[in-house]
Amino acid sequence: MHGILEKNRYRTIWISDVHLGTRGCKADYLLDFLKWNESDVLYLVGDIFDGWRLRRSWFWPQSHNDVVQKLLRKARKGTRVVYLPGNHDEVLRPYVGMHLGGIVLADEVIHETADRRRLLVIHGDQFDGIVRYARWLALLGDFAYTAALAINHWYNLLRRRLGLGYWSLSAYLKQKVKNAVRFIDDYEAALADQARRRGIDGVVCGHIHKAEVGKRDGILYCNTGDWVESCTALVEHTDGRLEIIHWAETRALSMLSHG
Repeated sequence: MHGILEKNRYRTIWISDVHLGTRGCKADYLLDFLKWNESDVLYLVGDIFDGWRLRRSWFWPQSHNDVVQKLLRKARKGTRVVYLPGNHDEVLRPYVGMHLGGIVLADEVIHETADRRRLLVIHGDQFDGIVRYARWLALLGDFAYTAALAINHWYNLLRRRLGLGYWSLSAYLKQKVKNAVRFIDDYEAALADQARRRGIDGVVCGHIHKAEVGKRDGILYCNTGDWVESCTALVEHTDGRLEIIHWAETRALSMLSHG
């Protein structure tokens, strides 16, 4: 992938919901992001690989292996890498507190920004009632989501050939379906309430694949997004300012020339 940017250096980077092991994973975009963006601390906020899908059928191309190697290399070269397993990579949860190739495994972390705000970093499935209390429904939803991603993949191949930009079907559906919107609102409220009850300033999470930085009743709510649809990461600048990076849009011209 040809570079049109200079390397960016951040105090902190958060990424989540990569879903390595699935055909929807945008591993090439993520590899490009990891190449051009460095940080003192890198948080992997869950669902980095998809154990649910891998148990059903094995899919692990070289690009997915390259992502793992790139993360391990960052840890070796001095980046503090913290992995907070989610529900799709829950197989790692029994190993919380251990180190894996220099990567720290944790259930949750309190991160302090450069401007002294304290943020709870957690995947977030713990606050999703469907995942916690109706796992069969979550698995059914996962199947429907996979089907939507497959449709989205072929649709965007056609758009690329026509010289059009990337478009996310599932992101569109989430905005349009009232129940999904209500679920997202309830999820954000539950996480903000958890931060408030702990007396901390905000929360950074993943899980619902909807990138955002905003306030909920005075509590900072940040969601990293994902790397199957939106290709987003949350970054902290050296002054503590937080920003969502939309990498697919940032690198669209480079990706087109590469393809």
